[in-house]
Amino acid sequence: MGLESTMNDIARGVEVLGVATVVLGLAAALLGAGLGLVRGNGAEEVYTAVRTAFARSILLGLEFLVAADIIRTVAVQPSLENVAVLGLIVLIRTFLSFALEVEIDGRWPWKRA
Repeated sequence: MGLESTMNDIARGVEVLGVATVVLGLAAALLGAGLGLVRGNGAEEVYTAVRTAFARSILLGLEFLVAADIIRTVAVQPSLENVAVLGLIVLIRTFLSFALEVEIDGRWPWKRA
């Protein structure tokens, strides 16, 4: 088992962690919604709580997936084409993370609460 194979396995593990984070975040958000409805919280309040909890899990999952892409590109297949693809993936995921953060907080990051 060489370094390339080991790094590929590590990258795959980080990817699994990222996907698991999103799936478990969805489950936790839905469980929280159910509990909120049972407690008599309003539908709008429950919706906001679920949306916020799930968006945070997506953000964390995206971070893991970006880390896996970096590991795979730098350690496993460091070609110029793969680095360019990594740059595009990171750019897209960064935009998604930024957009989700704005959705969660309801304000631009540079504006104070």
